[in-house]
Amino acid sequence: MAKGKGRRIQASRPGGRPDIRQQIQRLQEQMIRTQETLGEQTVTATAGGGVVTVVMTGQQRVQAITIDPEVVNPDDVEMLQDLIVAAVNEALERSQAMAAEQIGALTGGLGGLGGLGDLGGLLG
Repeated sequence: MAKGKGRRIQASRPGGRPDIRQQIQRLQEQMIRTQETLGEQTVTATAGGGVVTVVMTGQQRVQAITIDPEVVNPDDVEMLQDLIVAAVNEALERSQAMAAEQIGALTGGLGGLGGLGDLGGLLG
């Protein structure tokens, strides 16, 4: 082959991904939007057949706890406490699952980025 003829070899960035910084920047922007959305979304959990209800955001913030007045018994405060704990824990699990699903949708395609594809696992 004559000098100066033939195919040019184009150098790529380390890892063979010339646009990795752009991908990461887009992911960061999507993560911020997802976090904001999770702050607006809620899950609801109940305990004791619905006598205790907890509403929690996707950012694991309790928005409301509702207690049916009929379950309030001054002689059995421990039962009410147990119901509240059960409802809060259920709401927390649901909130974490919702967040993991939404964040996992963003990070699922990143398996080739040094294991970053499992970022959704950080929430649960």
